[in-house]
Amino acid sequence: MSNKSRLVEGKATPRGAYPHLKRAGDFIFVSGTSSRLPDNTFAGVHQEDNMGTMRLDVREQTRAVLNNIKDYLATEGAAMTDVVDVTSFLVNMNDFAGYNEVYAEFFDKETGPARTTVAVHQLPHPNLVVEIKAMAYKPL
Repeated sequence: MSNKSRLVEGKATPRGAYPHLKRAGDFIFVSGTSSRLPDNTFAGVHQEDNMGTMRLDVREQTRAVLNNIKDYLATEGAAMTDVVDVTSFLVNMNDFAGYNEVYAEFFDKETGPARTTVAVHQLPHPNLVVEIKAMAYKPL
């Protein structure tokens, strides 16, 4: 069975000892992914005033996260249609509607993956409101 890890060029470097994704045979496991950009800024974070007030946009962050996952999968010849399971982490369940709206741009209920969405106290950076991990099935 093939077993390889991959860091994807042009993407934010993981902040720990883990790869962007790992292939184990026909399965591809995508590590928890955020909206962090290669320059360590975040999609979906907007400064509102000169006092440092930030607006965190769950729709923009969700779209960036899912596009990152799409790019990671492409390095293994896989697509979003190959995703079979998703686990999503939201800091605030009041963001569920916006997250769900963008999620539906990438998946549909008839053919999309199984999904679990949970609320968490916090994510690894205070500007993050959503993180998603995924598993895809793509035969070699």
